[in-house]
Amino acid sequence: MKRLLLFLATGIVLSVNAVAQQPVNWTESDRAHLLAELTRSRDELTRETKGLSEKQWNFRDSSQSWSINQVIEHLSIWELLFQREISQALVGGPQPALQQKQQPDSVKLRFLLEEQPHITTEYTKPFTFSMPMGINTGENNTQWFLKMRNESLSYLLTTGEDLRAYYLKEGRGSIHQIYISIYGHTDRHLRQIRKIKANLQYPK
Repeated sequence: MKRLLLFLATGIVLSVNAVAQQPVNWTESDRAHLLAELTRSRDELTRETKGLSEKQWNFRDSSQSWSINQVIEHLSIWELLFQREISQALVGGPQPALQQKQQPDSVKLRFLLEEQPHITTEYTKPFTFSMPMGINTGENNTQWFLKMRNESLSYLLTTGEDLRAYYLKEGRGSIHQIYISIYGHTDRHLRQIRKIKANLQYPK
């Protein structure tokens, strides 16, 4: 009996040690990269929208196009959706085995930055909540965006979690890749904002 208890106790210790010695794949270089890109894209968005008049915020060159106000609202909605996904992945606990199945970071970013149009409702079926309504002011939408982005930056600055080990489910990226999606999505719509401002009919 004593031998059995000793064997079980040894097994428990070895299991605990194995968990404790799991390699940490999210590096300080990863942290620095996300902090730099999330800060850069936030600051570029702030510069592009600083001091806009009401007409500039709400200019649309057609009934099918978005205004800058709507673009910021859309970004804020997705910032919220991404943060919820991160929260759920953290609650679910680390799943390091899924790292072997994930796509490279570059694939995630390339998808977001491609020139091909993305239809936002294709990713939220059967609902349309990611479509901006344009009924809030541009300044308020910007404050909404900045609140969430700054909370993400604060979290990334201090977290000790291995963000390459947390997944919402198989087939989705790690938390690290969700943050790549966040800044890549911002860059995609910064390109859209610059096109709006370059329109010859854009209010001066």
